[in-house]
Amino acid sequence: MDADSLKESMCAHIDSIAPLLLEISHDLHAHPEERFEEHHAHDRLCEAIEQAGLDIERHAFDLPTAFRSRAGTTGPDIAVLLEYDALPGLGHACGHNIIAAAGLGAGLAAAATSAAAGGRITMLGSPAEEGGGGKVFMIDRGALDGVHAAMMIHPADADLTTMNAIAYHGLDVVYTGEAAHAAAHPWQGRNALDAAVLGYMNIAALRQHIAPTERIHGIFTDGGDRPNIVPARAAMNWYVRAADVAALERLKPRVVAALEAGASAAGCEIEITWRDPVYADLIENSVLSQLYVDNARRLGRMVVPPEAATAVIGSTDMGNVSHVVPSIHPMIAVAPSGVGIHTPEFEIHAGSGAGDRAVIDGAKAMAMTIADLWVSSGVLEAADSAFSGR
Repeated sequence: MDADSLKESMCAHIDSIAPLLLEISHDLHAHPEERFEEHHAHDRLCEAIEQAGLDIERHAFDLPTAFRSRAGTTGPDIAVLLEYDALPGLGHACGHNIIAAAGLGAGLAAAATSAAAGGRITMLGSPAEEGGGGKVFMIDRGALDGVHAAMMIHPADADLTTMNAIAYHGLDVVYTGEAAHAAAHPWQGRNALDAAVLGYMNIAALRQHIAPTERIHGIFTDGGDRPNIVPARAAMNWYVRAADVAALERLKPRVVAALEAGASAAGCEIEITWRDPVYADLIENSVLSQLYVDNARRLGRMVVPPEAATAVIGSTDMGNVSHVVPSIHPMIAVAPSGVGIHTPEFEIHAGSGAGDRAVIDGAKAMAMTIADLWVSSGVLEAADSAFSGR
């Protein structure tokens, strides 16, 4: 089967299941679930895959809300990643309902044509992208063994070749002092909130002297119980980001030093806990990316590099995938330019008609890219060469 015939067959299959894909997108959007708690989404997606006649491993890789489904017996094995966790308080303001439905569509279309095309498809349901690192655990437990390339799409306010995904590590900080009556004898206390505030101010000063590609941001999660009690405990949660893992490791000791100085100044103890896993930077595979761009153009979408529009900057565990196999993580427009992800406005667009179009177009663009990898001569070798030569 030639590439054009395969693409036509895949797109026709996606059109035939479009009502199901949109129903699932709307269902997930209406039932947001936070990281590692995506039981409804897990079951809904698994049921759809089973109803298509495919085998599925529920609760895969010792993760209750992960799954894997594979089809095809010969040829290149291409993985499509599905995300479906939501944000605390914001629901699907990152549009993971679209990611899941589009990935499902691409995977089912590929599965339906795998025998005729001589290719293999792996659908990976990956929980907890929002800070839980589901893909990292899955990689460590063999999810990408034998996989030749991987892909997913992510909604945004523009059609972009990739997301500027930088490396990330989170940390929890607890300061411990000594309580005292704040009016009667404050001199008997050691103020843990003061330690935390000083640590915060030290980070604020540090921000002036870090690279433009680096980010440090945090919140207070505990600042004491009552104003008339010198706080014996204060706590914070921080994100540290850098262009890549090497730069991240250089930045982390500077962050620790700033936080520890606050404890020292206030006479308090400090406990720092780094929250694994580390998210790696995202490496865009140029060959796969160009295939996606060409296929999206067939659907009327003009995909541009991040520098040609308002770039989306953040971190994702898809970055870890991109360090293991050739990968792409294109962004697909669902909202007007300037409407950022992780906002209430974006959550509305993720459940809109534009979101529906992104589900179908995203499924088709990925499916056609899989077709190229399966049957177009030299394409997979070129993608692998680009990956090896990064």
